[in-house]
Amino acid sequence: MAAHRKTKYRLFGGSTARAARTARTTAVTLALAGAAGTTALEGTAQAEPALTAAQLKTKIDKLYHDAEAATETYNGVREKAERTRKSLGRLRDEAARRTDLLNSARGSLGSLATSQYRAGGVEPALQVALTSDPDQYLERAALVGRIGERQAVKVQGVRRQVAEIARLRGAAGQRFAELDQQRGELKAQKAKIQQKIAGAEQLLSRLSAGDRARYAAQDGHGEAGGRADRGERAELARGSVRAPNARASQAVSFAYSALGKPYVWGATGPSSFDCSGLTQAAWRSAGVSLPRTTYTQINAGERVERSRLAPGDLLFFYSGISHVGLYIGDGKMIHAPRPGAPVRIAPIDQMPLTGATRPA
Repeated sequence: MAAHRKTKYRLFGGSTARAARTARTTAVTLALAGAAGTTALEGTAQAEPALTAAQLKTKIDKLYHDAEAATETYNGVREKAERTRKSLGRLRDEAARRTDLLNSARGSLGSLATSQYRAGGVEPALQVALTSDPDQYLERAALVGRIGERQAVKVQGVRRQVAEIARLRGAAGQRFAELDQQRGELKAQKAKIQQKIAGAEQLLSRLSAGDRARYAAQDGHGEAGGRADRGERAELARGSVRAPNARASQAVSFAYSALGKPYVWGATGPSSFDCSGLTQAAWRSAGVSLPRTTYTQINAGERVERSRLAPGDLLFFYSGISHVGLYIGDGKMIHAPRPGAPVRIAPIDQMPLTGATRPA
C-alpha cells in the first residue's frame, strides 16, 4: 500500500497571487488615507471647480454688498450705543446731584438734633410748658411749631431723595446692561464685516492682474463708475437740473470735494467715508442733521419720484435699503461704493433703486 502523502494546497499562485498582494496594498493605502481624512477619490470630488473671472466678480460683489449691509447695521447699533452711553452719563450725574442734596438735608437734620441735645435733651414742648412768662410762652410755642413743621418737611425731603436716588441707580443699572449688550452686538457686526471683506479680498487675489485692475474701476455694484473731469463738473454744476435750494447746492458741493477719498466702513469723514457717512457729512455741511444709517436716512425728508429727482436728493438702493448715494443730476450720483473703491461719480442705474428722499 502506497504511503499516504500530505497534499499541499496553494490558495493563489502566479499572477493571481500578485493580484491579491496588490489588492491588499491598495486596501491598506485607502485605509491610511481614510484615517488622514480624505481619499484620492474624495479629493477629486471636493475640489472646487475653476471659476471664470465673471463668476469670481459676482461672488466678490456679493461679499462686498453683504459687508455693506452689515456696516449699516453696525452704524445703527453704534448710534444706539452712543445714545445709551449719554443717557447713562446723565443718570449718573443726576444721581450724584441728588446725593449731594441728600447729604445737605441730612446735615441740616443733624444740626437740629444737635441743638436739641445742647438744650439738655428736653423736648421743645416741655421747655415751653416750663416757662412762667406768658409772652415768652407764646413766642416759644410759635417757634416750636415752626421748627417742628420745618423738621417734618426736611424728613420728607430726605425720604424723597433716598427714593429718587434708588430709582436713578436702578435706571442706570438697566442702561449699563443695555450698553453692554450693544457693545457685544457691535463686536459681532465688526467680525462679520471683516470676514466678508477678507473673503472678497481673497477672491480678488485669484483674479489676474488685468482683471483686478478692471475690477478696481468698478463700484462692486455691477458697472464701472468714474471720476468727473473739470469740464464735466462744471457742466453738472450748471446743468439743466439745478439744486432746489442753497442747502442742497452746498451738499452737492461737499460731495464733489470728497471725490477720491477712500471708503472706510463706519467712517463719517473728513478723510474717509462709508456710503451713509458721506451723505450725512454732505448735508451736515449745509446745516442739516441726518440720521446715521441708510434705513433711517430714507425717512429724513420728503419722498420724491424718480421723475422729480434734483441735485442733493438721497438715492437708496436694494430691497434692504443697504446703499445710498447723493444725486448730482443727469442720471448720476456721487457715492462711496465699497472698500477699495474711493468716493466717485456713478450712474444711478447700476443698482436697483428703492427710493429717493429730499432732506428738509
